[in-house]
Amino acid sequence: MIIMIVIALISVAPILWMVAGSFRPYQELFKYTSLNIHLLIPVEWTGRNFHNVIFNARNPFLRYIWNTLFVASIVTALVLIINSMAAFAFAKLKFRFKTVAFALFMSAMIIPGEVTLVPNYLLMHDLGWLNSYKALIVPSMLSVFGIFMLRQFFAEVPNEMMEAARIDGASLPRTFVSIVLPAAVPALITLGLMTFLGNWDSYLWPLIVINDQKMQMIQVGISTFSSNEGTDWSKVLAANTLSTVPILLLFLFLQRYYIQGITMSGIKG
Repeated sequence: MIIMIVIALISVAPILWMVAGSFRPYQELFKYTSLNIHLLIPVEWTGRNFHNVIFNARNPFLRYIWNTLFVASIVTALVLIINSMAAFAFAKLKFRFKTVAFALFMSAMIIPGEVTLVPNYLLMHDLGWLNSYKALIVPSMLSVFGIFMLRQFFAEVPNEMMEAARIDGASLPRTFVSIVLPAAVPALITLGLMTFLGNWDSYLWPLIVINDQKMQMIQVGISTFSSNEGTDWSKVLAANTLSTVPILLLFLFLQRYYIQGITMSGIKG
């Protein structure tokens, strides 16, 4: 128990320092580095860092938040719809070469994202999608890991329940929506959280395909507070604190389903 508490404190300490630093004036930010109360509690409190970040004419931070929220929400919804249908097909339907197709899908998990970065960029260029939301949304709609995780859940749904629904006259889509999906709510929420978080923290891909500052994502927006002239760490900490709030709220309300989905996912089968 004591070990777990110590690990938890070590994990939380950087976050607490970040939040405390966002309320410090720049002159005080690195003044207290030894282990004392002022390491985490500012001597002089100020909210000007947040004001400078939110009302920055050069870097429209609220616009970055809206762009990221829009893209992450759309991608999450599409991932849940598309990957749940693919996982259901692999788990419950019978068709030729199903095993081979699933093995090919799983082999894609070992390919690093950096390998497909240039081909994806060239594809976006040929389609004329650079500097648009389509370049951020479409390549992220498919998640091989999501298909694998949902397949493990769907495989646990008794076939007898599906047969009973079929005898009662339910079509295959109706059976999928009414019986299979409700049984996999924890897995769907877990996949949704992971997808949303991945897109919320996305940096490299938006940096490559988006040039219009008004369409940029939040992590790239935070990096604009650092330049060759130096880094305004007060603004960086304030911006990171603001960007962390939505994720913390999501985990606060959905943590029960997230933990349940993690513990029940890939270990089955």
